[in-house]
Amino acid sequence: MTMSVQFPNRSRCFDATRRAVRFWGSDGALETTFFVTEGALQRIQPGTPTGESEMLRVFDSHVDQIHRAATRIYVRGSRGSYDLDGSDF
Repeated sequence: MTMSVQFPNRSRCFDATRRAVRFWGSDGALETTFFVTEGALQRIQPGTPTGESEMLRVFDSHVDQIHRAATRIYVRGSRGSYDLDGSDF
């Protein structure tokens, strides 16, 4: 039986140091951190100003698209975190 990453935890936060929205995925008992960069979010929704509230709003508006991109790049046990940038969308 092959498991893939799922996103049961809808929590997300803005990481000001990385200029990205952080969210988490689960693959069985494994939890993985994902970051979607400001650049990626601006590619998803062009013209969006940078900043925490704006980036979280774009993330929330496009969460299914972001989760699909995260699923495409995820490789079980490969690394502790993944960065999604503009090229992933």
